[in-house]
This record gives sequence, C-alpha cells and structure tokens, in this order.
Amino acid sequence: MPDPYEPRPKELQFPLFVKAPLILLTLTLLVFTIHVASAIIFPLFFAAIFAIMLHPIEQWLLRHRVPKLLAITLTVVLGVVSLLGLLYFIYAQAVQLSSQMPLFRAKLAQTTDQVHQWLQNQVGVSDQKLQSVLSEAGSRASALLGSTLSAVSGLVVVATLIPVYIFLLLLYQKRLVDFLTQVFSRHHNDTSVLDVLHESKATIRSYMVGLLIEASIVASLNTTALLIIGVPYALLLGVLGALLNFIPYIGGLIAIALPVLMAFVTKPGYGHALAVILAYMLIQFTDNHLLIPRIVASKVKVNALVAIVGVLVANAIGGIAGMFLALPVIAILKIVFDRIPALKPWGLLLGDEEGPRAKRTKKNADNQLVVE
Repeated sequence: MPDPYEPRPKELQFPLFVKAPLILLTLTLLVFTIHVASAIIFPLFFAAIFAIMLHPIEQWLLRHRVPKLLAITLTVVLGVVSLLGLLYFIYAQAVQLSSQMPLFRAKLAQTTDQVHQWLQNQVGVSDQKLQSVLSEAGSRASALLGSTLSAVSGLVVVATLIPVYIFLLLLYQKRLVDFLTQVFSRHHNDTSVLDVLHESKATIRSYMVGLLIEASIVASLNTTALLIIGVPYALLLGVLGALLNFIPYIGGLIAIALPVLMAFVTKPGYGHALAVILAYMLIQFTDNHLLIPRIVASKVKVNALVAIVGVLVANAIGGIAGMFLALPVIAILKIVFDRIPALKPWGLLLGDEEGPRAKRTKKNADNQLVVE
C-alpha cells in the first residue's frame, strides 16, 4: 500500500506552444470519432438520459420488493409506452392533416402565381429566370426531403435499440459505476468520481424534468393562441412547437414557421399569419425571459454563448440528435471541469454563474489603501 505521506512525483510541465497543438489534436480526434461513431454513441447517450429519468421508478419498485429483473422490465415498458403514446398522438393528428394536402397545393399554386406577377410588374424578372429559380428551389427541396426521410428511417431503426440499452444500463449500473470509480480514482478512498456521477445524474434529471414542465406550459400557450386565432390543427401545432423548443435557441424559430404556414394556407389574406407571428413572439418572449430562466436554466448553469455554439457544433457532428444532446453533455463537462483543478478555467468559461470577483481597493480619508 503506498504511503500517503510520500511526496507525489512532479507532473511534466509543457510550454503553451506545445500544449495548444496537443489540445487541438485531441479535440479534433474526439470530434472525428464521435462523428464517425455517432450511430452508436448517440443512442447510448439518449439511453443513458432515459435511464437516469426512469431510475426513480425502478428504485420505487425495488423498495416494494419487486424482483430486480421484473422491476427493470416494468420500468422500461412504462417509458416506452409513454413515448409511443406521444408518437401515436402526433401520427394521428398528422394523418388528419394530410387530408388537407390538395388545399395546400391549390393555395401554393395561387400564391406562386401572385408572386410571379408581382416580380414581373415590379422587378422585371423574366419568366425564364423565374422558372430556373423555382426549378432549382424545387430540386433542393426534393433533396432535403429525401435526406430527411432517410434520417427519419434511420432514427426509427436506431430507436428500437434504445429500450435494450436502457434495460442493460439499469441492469449493469453498479458495475459501470465501479468501473468508472476504479479507472479515474487516484486513491482507494477517493470519492470525487462518485460525487461527479451523482451530481451529473441529479443535474440531468432536474434539467429534463424542468424541460418537460416548460414544454407543457409552452404547448398550452401555443394551443390556446392558435385556437383563439382560429388556426386549424391547433393542438398538433402547439405540441410540435413545444417539442421543437427542446432544441435550444433554434427550435423556437423553426416552430413559428409551421403555424404561420397553416394560417397562410387555410385563411384568406395575411391577417391570421401576422397574428400567429405576434402571438408566438409574445410566447417566445415569455418562455425565454420567465420560464427558461426559472425552470430550466436554473438546473443547468451554461451561458448562452456556449449553449448556442455547442448546439451548432453538435448539429454539425450529429444532426438533430446532437442538438438535443448538446446542453446535457455541456452541463456534464462543466461538472467534470469544476472538479479538476487544471480545468477549472474551462468550467468557468462554460458556466453562467458569476465567478469570484477580484477584490477592489480604494483610498480612505487618510489616503490609505483598504480592501472592499
């Protein structure tokens, strides 16, 4: 057994011009690895988040003397049934919405003709040039639709693995915790790894619960506003808008386009579409300045700049799945950075709380310096 009083060997110190390239190379290899193995890594991340959310249910069943395997199975089934219920609701509403496609096509053709005439009269755009622009836009839309459908089909295939991953993570959670503890602990009695794991689990759970509460409130506000304005399928559009809010800072902008398009297609004139824009701007203002700071942001102390950059980087690495995982991963990184002395400046950079303020000095009446 090593002597606790024995001096530790000195760590090698490298100059900045040596450390900086090594850090950049490490980050590049890490991002490349995640991008290449995203089909394996992202489902595991989602399964870990769901397992953390469902863990209290498993513990409740175990306290009521339910066998471990049965408790884990019931927990996973409950989570899957809840998710399938939400997906079935969206599917049933979307099937009803698909019956309005002929009306959408007719309104789109009418609007295209109006825009065509306006461009010819006001701007002088020729028919040939306009047709080329429309043809290019149509080809891009078809390519985007094809990639979206392929991504959705791939997501459906991967989603079948997530319940299996959740079951295995809940089954082997103690073994995984022991593995991480033995790998990263410096001493036998070192509890820093357990502290990081417990704090990460509590942060993710509170963040997801806060996000669900915030999404429920936003869905209610969206649906109420659309019902008042008279937009069809208000419930579906309100719920979709709340789900898009799960993508930080960007999903809210995308969520406005769907009800605006519905109001524009199904209602005469532009009044209803403008009313939807104003209502959603008010809801987004309330969400960003009241709901998120008090319900969601209080759980994850990540500043807005890091959150936006992290979402964009995660989108480049893993698409929509990466955007959903950006904030929880950044929050875990911040917890880890705060526990490692050499990485505390990076934790300060990621965080939103105020750092330690430097003490200021001033001169008193006797012209002496005093510390405030």
